[in-house]
Amino acid sequence: MGRRVGAEFVGTAFLVMAVVGSGVMASRLSPNDAGLQLLQNSLATGAALVALIVALQPVSASFNPVVTLVERALGMIDTHTAAGLIGAQVLGGLAGTVAANLMFGLDAVTFSTHVRTGPALWLGEIIATIGLLVVIFGTVRSGRADRVAFAVGGYITAAYWFTSSTSFANPAVTIARTVTDTFAGIAPPSAPAFILAQLLGGAAGYVLVRFLYPSLATPAVATADRKVLS
Repeated sequence: MGRRVGAEFVGTAFLVMAVVGSGVMASRLSPNDAGLQLLQNSLATGAALVALIVALQPVSASFNPVVTLVERALGMIDTHTAAGLIGAQVLGGLAGTVAANLMFGLDAVTFSTHVRTGPALWLGEIIATIGLLVVIFGTVRSGRADRVAFAVGGYITAAYWFTSSTSFANPAVTIARTVTDTFAGIAPPSAPAFILAQLLGGAAGYVLVRFLYPSLATPAVATADRKVLS
């Protein structure tokens, strides 16, 4: 359990460092081109996800409370384990933001002023989260767990572009991004609605996964491919 908690903390921290750090770098290298900034940010995030999942999947690599909650709903982990992993994800995300801020010479913690709100963005988060869960659990439950890292990295890179919200799809990452007033930040008052949308997307994604892949993963499969991102 300690190793799994540690893997979730480290993995989520590095994921958020990739999101926030590449956002800062992009805004400095391409200050007048928002499209190029988003491209740089999305490519860095997707590549980091692939690397982190490949490295940490043998231990634990969800990096996302919604994914962990769905794993609990599917019976892949128990409640105590889920609580520990989610706690590690949230703390790891915050640590990652602080590290990214400091790497770029910023204050360790600065609350974001980037307001992200409105039904269109909330719908984007619901759709982004549903798609993420289908990609993760569809890949795992069809016996291709070794391809999860590439499927998730590719999906998140694309979802940065095709969702109105730029696909946070992760409550831990959302919380972490409230404490950086940079390209990737989200204002604290905007975060609760994003998180609620992600949880709604998680519930819908769970139903869809159970419908599309009704057979539960075998214990061997569940052990081999625990965990996955976003």
